[in-house]
Amino acid sequence: MENLTNISVVREIMERHGFSFSKALGQNFIVNPSVCPKIAEMGNARKGFGVIEIGTGVGVLTHELAKRADRVTAVEIDQRLLPILSETLAEHDNIHIINADVMKTDLKKVIAEDFDGLEAAVCANLPYYITSPIIMYLLEERLPVRSITVMVQKEAGVRLCAEPGTRECGAVSLAVSYYAEPKLLFNVSRGSFMPSPNVDSCVIRLDIREEPAVSVRDEVFLFKVIRGAFSQRRKTFANSVTTAGISKERAVMALEQAGIQPNIRPEQLTLEQFGMIADILLQT
Repeated sequence: MENLTNISVVREIMERHGFSFSKALGQNFIVNPSVCPKIAEMGNARKGFGVIEIGTGVGVLTHELAKRADRVTAVEIDQRLLPILSETLAEHDNIHIINADVMKTDLKKVIAEDFDGLEAAVCANLPYYITSPIIMYLLEERLPVRSITVMVQKEAGVRLCAEPGTRECGAVSLAVSYYAEPKLLFNVSRGSFMPSPNVDSCVIRLDIREEPAVSVRDEVFLFKVIRGAFSQRRKTFANSVTTAGISKERAVMALEQAGIQPNIRPEQLTLEQFGMIADILLQT
């Protein structure tokens, strides 16, 4: 079905199936016809690939992915959309819909079963309210995927792709760059959705690293230090990291051993420096 970005068509389908938008699920369906083809093209939807989609809406992006990739497995939490998808995606025989919460889904098992012999990628239009938890879940699971391409709130996208030393850099920026190389692909205006959200969006791609960006003694401790450092970002690193149970004295000593100024702020530190500090703290 090629006209799924036609508002009149979408409304007619919704009315016929008795469907209404759920605010709790953060549902905003794409009605800009240029957006989903770009996501699919830039998100590794191509021959030799299987693509996991998170959240289908009425199937606009699913349709574009299925036209390009060998297989598409879509994880959709809203059971009310299943009969709609049966209609809108009827022309495709390479789509598997899983009615489940992606955060409770064993995606490694899904990839192994659905994409045997194929490379894998993730594409999604993520609900704003759960963007970071889903992205971190995908990264921390260390899925065998080439890339994660997602549409998110513009402000969140800038934060997820922020470089160390910039004002936008935060704990999630460093966590993302630990696992992947992030890139902001293009912006999407709020008028591209039905209903229109109050903010603009952007599409980002996370190209998964073969190995983490830095090698550390204890990965869990590294992220404990990073989260603590950014918990009070107006303070210096030595003052804010105390929320992670690390005394200011130990923090200052670790900074000095790493050759870093004791009054440095968290956003000024690189991931490599955080790794160095975390390793020193483990030894003291």
